[in-house]
Amino acid sequence: MASDRWRLLRTPPDRGAWNMALDEAILEAVGRREALPTLRLYAWEPPCLSLGYAQSVSEVDMDRLEARGWDLVRRPTGGRAILHTDELTYSVAAPPDEARLAGTLLESYNRLAGALLAALRQLGLQVEMQAHRTVPEGQNVNPVCFEVPSTYEITVGGRKLVGSAQARRREGILQHGTLPLTGDLSRIVQALVFPDEDARRAAGERLLQRATTVETALGRRVTWEQAAGAYAAAFGEVLDLDLQPDVVSAGERKRAEELAAGKYAHPEAGR
Repeated sequence: MASDRWRLLRTPPDRGAWNMALDEAILEAVGRREALPTLRLYAWEPPCLSLGYAQSVSEVDMDRLEARGWDLVRRPTGGRAILHTDELTYSVAAPPDEARLAGTLLESYNRLAGALLAALRQLGLQVEMQAHRTVPEGQNVNPVCFEVPSTYEITVGGRKLVGSAQARRREGILQHGTLPLTGDLSRIVQALVFPDEDARRAAGERLLQRATTVETALGRRVTWEQAAGAYAAAFGEVLDLDLQPDVVSAGERKRAEELAAGKYAHPEAGR
């Protein structure tokens, strides 16, 4: 595979609606060939609960969410709820004919997973990709993403470390995912609806048994900058990319502002 130029964006922490709007704006620009295929690395401020595109907002405890000052957004990809805080988030936007994302969803995901695995190993993590039986979307009643097995997931010590999801549109392919760096993963249960406090506590305990953070796995803290550097290096090496550092274009920014206000500021409008 010949080395190809992609764009590398490192954008500052921002609100959930802006982050999802910018991912979509970048995908549209890439699909129109106005931008190179793009690897974007970013974070969230304030913390934000994101829902999968088909997840019901009725699963969110709005009073608890607002009391903690957390945002709410609906992702353009599927899956269940994620609390975005203390993490590195990546997104890949590429046109439909990008060779590295060719084939089925699983084939393209596996190629990108090779870069993710290499990045995590650079950080000193003994990670692997494990197969699981997929739970059909309609049969999955668990609201927490990191507690639900996906078809292939990246684990360390048997616990889930990276959650990723992909959407395919006419414009191209968007995949994004999260790497929890530090903090208490069970915080998410404080923003979700449970029948009682015993069920909430049990859900938090199960989550800590099934998922982990980089700091917990390594016994030391890894900064966002260190993780971002490992991601950029591994994507370039594993996928044979010439990553060009760049900034968000004026057109992408304008479109993201439209999407943030008209679409992503209204998570209750999902299916």
